Amino acid sequence: MQRVMIIGQPGSGKSTLAREVGEIAHLPVFHMDHIHWQPGWVERSPDEKDVLCSQIHSMDRWVFEGGHRRSWPERLARADTVIWLDMPVTLRLWRVTRRTLRYNGRSRPDLPPDCPERLNAEFYGFIWRTRTSGREKCAALFDMTREDQARHHFTSAKAVRGYLHALRYVARRGNLGISHR
Repeated sequence: MQRVMIIGQPGSGKSTLAREVGEIAHLPVFHMDHIHWQPGWVERSPDEKDVLCSQIHSMDRWVFEGGHRRSWPERLARADTVIWLDMPVTLRLWRVTRRTLRYNGRSRPDLPPDCPERLNAEFYGFIWRTRTSGREKCAALFDMTREDQARHHFTSAKAVRGYLHALRYVARRGNLGISHR
């Protein structure tokens, strides 16, 4: 487990899982929102995002969560582990609401500075409109994983907690190729 790709739709728990996996496996964590957005909610061009994603993909070790589908083939080619968080839309909408209220007026840890969290009807609409198409795109990518890649498809928070518990257990025993901590 050296290069972990985490995919899922907004509110599925990608950022939280990435931080936890990174901590357990002692891997650097990269959030697509840091690449997608510049301070002040300024969106980068697709070409700029491609370059930044490629720089991360070329590294030996990473946990990389998030979208920018243009970069998925390259990321998938380098990943040794692929995790798909496939959560129900109702849970995702609740999580987005909860994090918005928690960070209201401030930037979340997975966002650049000066990107304060706020209620955004357009974002909720996007989540609702893409609930099927976004899932289909994640499923298509997940189906492209190779036999030599570890693949995990989680459809509940309970399954994610179980995975993290097992990962901590394996890490404590030294079976992730990292020192005991």
